[in-house]
This record gives sequence, C-alpha cells and structure tokens, in this order.
Amino acid sequence: MKKLTFMMAMFLLMLAGSATAQEERDLTKAEKKALQERIDSLLFVEAEQAINDRAFTLEADQVIFKYGQTAHVNTNTNFVSVKDNEATVQTAFNIPNSGPNGLGGVTVDGTCTNYELKKDKKGNIMLSTNVMGTGISARVDITLYQGSNKATVCITPNFNSNRITLKGNVLPIEKSNVFKGRSF
Repeated sequence: MKKLTFMMAMFLLMLAGSATAQEERDLTKAEKKALQERIDSLLFVEAEQAINDRAFTLEADQVIFKYGQTAHVNTNTNFVSVKDNEATVQTAFNIPNSGPNGLGGVTVDGTCTNYELKKDKKGNIMLSTNVMGTGISARVDITLYQGSNKATVCITPNFNSNRITLKGNVLPIEKSNVFKGRSF
C-alpha cells in the first residue's frame, strides 16, 4: 500500500512538473482534458485500493435528505469512515444548535458486517455493509464512480425510513482530514 501511494505521489509530481514546464505555452483544451482524466483515473485507483483495504473515508460536500432537499456542507465534519471492521458516520450542519456531537449534528460509531463489494459492467464499484452500534443500526451503500474518486453513500436506518444520502470524495484514511465530534 505504501509503495503504491509513493508511486502515485511521484507520478502526480511528474505530471505537475511537466505542467509547469509547459507554462511557456498555454495548454490546449484537449491537453487539459487529457491531463485531468489521468489525474482522475489515479484518484480512482487510489480510492478503489482504499475500499478494498477497508481503510477509507468518504468526505461529503453535499447532503440529500429523504424528500430530495439538498444542503452543501463542510467536508471536514460530514463523512463516513471505515477502518477494518469499525465504521463512523457523522453529519454536522451549520446551525446555531450544537447537537449531540457538539458540531450541530450526530456522530455514531459501529461495527461493519456483511462487507460486500461488487463491480458493474461500467466499472463502478458498489459497497454494501451493515453498521451496528450503540447509536446506529443501518445499511450503508456506497457507489464509487468509474474514473474518479467521486462517490455517493446512502444511509438507510433499519428501524425507520429517514434515509440520507451523502455525495463526496473517497480518500484513503491516512489522507483524510476530518474532525470527529463526540459520539454516542
């Protein structure tokens, strides 16, 4: 894992170096698009490896509620994180009330069971797992889209229908920059 991360970091540095060397002339639209596709494919490989290793964080920048209302949120305080068989689900909204976690939302920890990975014919990766803990009993379904580290997670509680969907980026847990609130 460290070797793969080191190689990817070196490749990104080479890409950045070649991009700065080309500043003398402007990149064409096609060259910019090709460069962005290369970077996105590397991010996808890194995210796929993190999901396979059960060591990732999905940092959400958008929340979609049960009836389709959306809210843009801070990626540092809205996330789903998995490390081995432990999971953390946190939501925090910019409201005056501090909420149970001290950040304006909820933080719950639990244990992952039934960790199932599937890949569809387009190359999208789908992860389904149950998260059970003191404050959570839910089905967590994550879809990582082919060609980038963008993903969607749907959290469906087992005892009510208050489904919530988060959209964001999947990162290896060591590259994640999240702030965990008080959990229960």
